[in-house]
Amino acid sequence: MAEVIRMPLLSDTMTEGVIAEWHKKVGDTVKADDVIAEVETDKATMEVMGYVEGTLLYIGVEKGKAAKVNGIIAIVGKPGEDYSSLLEDKKEATAAPAPAAAAPAPQTAPAAAAPADDAALKEALKNATVIRMPLLSDTMTEGKIVAWNKKVGDVVKSDDVLAEVETDKATMEVIGYADGTLLYIGVKEGDAAKVNGIIAIVGKAGTNVDAILAAENGAPATTAAAAPAAQNGTTAAPAPQAAPVAASNSTDGRVKASPLAKKLAEEKGIDISQVPGSGDGGRIVKKDVDNFVPAAKAAPATQTAAAPAAPAFVPAGQEGFTDVPLTKMRQVIARRLSESKFSAPHFYLKIDVNMDKAMDARKAINEISPVKISFNDMVIKASAMALRQHPDVNSSWMGDYIRQNQHIHIGSAVAIEDGLIVPVIRFADQKTLSQIATEAKSLYDKAKNKKLQPQEFSGNTFSISNLGMLGIDEFTAIINPPDSAILAVGGIKETAVVEKGQIKTANIMKLTLSCDHRSVDGAVGARFLATLKGFLENPVTMLV
Repeated sequence: MAEVIRMPLLSDTMTEGVIAEWHKKVGDTVKADDVIAEVETDKATMEVMGYVEGTLLYIGVEKGKAAKVNGIIAIVGKPGEDYSSLLEDKKEATAAPAPAAAAPAPQTAPAAAAPADDAALKEALKNATVIRMPLLSDTMTEGKIVAWNKKVGDVVKSDDVLAEVETDKATMEVIGYADGTLLYIGVKEGDAAKVNGIIAIVGKAGTNVDAILAAENGAPATTAAAAPAAQNGTTAAPAPQAAPVAASNSTDGRVKASPLAKKLAEEKGIDISQVPGSGDGGRIVKKDVDNFVPAAKAAPATQTAAAPAAPAFVPAGQEGFTDVPLTKMRQVIARRLSESKFSAPHFYLKIDVNMDKAMDARKAINEISPVKISFNDMVIKASAMALRQHPDVNSSWMGDYIRQNQHIHIGSAVAIEDGLIVPVIRFADQKTLSQIATEAKSLYDKAKNKKLQPQEFSGNTFSISNLGMLGIDEFTAIINPPDSAILAVGGIKETAVVEKGQIKTANIMKLTLSCDHRSVDGAVGARFLATLKGFLENPVTMLV
């Protein structure tokens, strides 16, 4: 059965995307994890996967042309399959043709023939728009519904936030880009849906969506009928789903706020009643909390909310354990780093750096800098300048070719409660230390508050992981795909060294470069480290 590939929502402000490149052509075989196109949004250029397998039957948007979010850009199915019915609906509300007897005809007819099924499907598609789980990050395969902001039967505007979705990296708002009545909710709060899976249907009040659901599931309508819809049917199914949705719309006293906004306000110690709302009827949404500057007295509440609970211990001599469910972020970390470690042949290069002059330089810089410069900021700047001289290290292994990146985007790993995320300092070689420090601090704060947007944690060409501030002298890091190398930074430690036959002390920092041997040779990595060492040991050279 042919399946539609739609323009995904790749940033919170995106309304359309421009096809920068097609990686497949009509007739090509497509796998679920194939990158079929590159899309330029209002903030970045990102790769789009179809998450379906088959043959590429149709390309709906030429290279260089734009498509609205949720608009059809391609169709994948069996070779020679007729997909014309998928393109007939001007609204492009997705669904594939239902097989024979997939949905019984409405009213009292005892059975439905295939033409009746097709007619019911086309009629439903004319009056309804399917809302699918958007692709909200480059590594996302599914999203968990944190909260529904609408319930079945509510009137929906095209710019309304329908739901809040937790991905592997952040919690983001999902906009339906459709006007009408919310006819169907396909995923309960707390449950996950695959990217491109149906999460809701919006359309004309009273529209029967059973044919759309049956076509999507490839199953008889009796299966689809278990899902609630805004019809006058006699099934008891609507009540179970309506209940949690209605519960999610409950307000905190007289304050109208989304569940995500309440959660963020609680985490930040903000009195939600003090936040002005910009949503429907003054409703407080996520961006209102993000932009709100709390009063000074909110600080103690923040500390109280952030205080970790004491670990539970069992009595002496008694065994016990706690099973902790995996978050989406932890699942993706496990998958991607396992793929990196076991597919990329890692090798490691270590070097000692004398940081005496860097410490003096940092002290002098911070006396005049508008922002505080950290040693990590200096490492980012030095690494970016060293990459400019050694482009082989600033590369990506692409399977059958090596991509040498002409831009330098450095990812700086940050540990947060759910795992590890890598905000990206773009064009780091072109920025001053003050600019790097300002941008890095902003990104780290966003990461800890789970407010990073996709363009802020994607596109890295080289990565840095720094555990020196945690007292670690040296360690090795796993390469962060698609990079060819990652730099592990240890702490600065006063060490006895021999110089010209004399024993003296110096402040030494240990660096370890993990390299992908498929794209970076040992000598290439060694020369890069030597250049990096030179910049850090004599920081004035970074200013020349």
